[in-house]
Amino acid sequence: MVYRFKLVSDEVNNFSREIEIDSENTFLQFRNAILESVDYTKDELDSFFLCDEEWNREEEITLEDMGTSSSDTDLWLMEDTPLSELIEEEGQKLIFEYDYLTQRSFFMELKEIIPNRRLTDPLCTMKRGKAPKQSVDLDAFEKKVDLAAQKKVEDFDDIEMYSADDFNDEELSEGFSEMEM
Repeated sequence: MVYRFKLVSDEVNNFSREIEIDSENTFLQFRNAILESVDYTKDELDSFFLCDEEWNREEEITLEDMGTSSSDTDLWLMEDTPLSELIEEEGQKLIFEYDYLTQRSFFMELKEIIPNRRLTDPLCTMKRGKAPKQSVDLDAFEKKVDLAAQKKVEDFDDIEMYSADDFNDEELSEGFSEMEM
């Protein structure tokens, strides 16, 4: 059977891709098809995440064993995991995080399951728009983060702080009637 996925980006409005892939292909084959469809190199670490309806990350499928999973959680490696082992129904949401440093990702949904059809290799069946750059200029990214943090500090500095000495007990009690116990 064949799965048809749609990919979008939260960085580029008119970007999307559709990829058809055999359900018995691995997540590594899926990863490579995605990277080829957007002209990215394959030398970066990345991961898939199965998501719930609200895009909350659940299971992670990694490129390599980083030794960070505990013994009581499953370790899913891309090269060892066929899509059909974790994906079973239309509407399944996934995130493909292609930039670990800045957590940039593609959002994907299984749009259609095509029974009685097989594919040897994944196919990109639709390309729309230009993909976001694979990596960002970290210096520029850090400057944006620093500016945002500085703005928050400035906003915080604009808040007037009061101490107990700033209040008059009589003013505080005005308008309040005594409460009966």
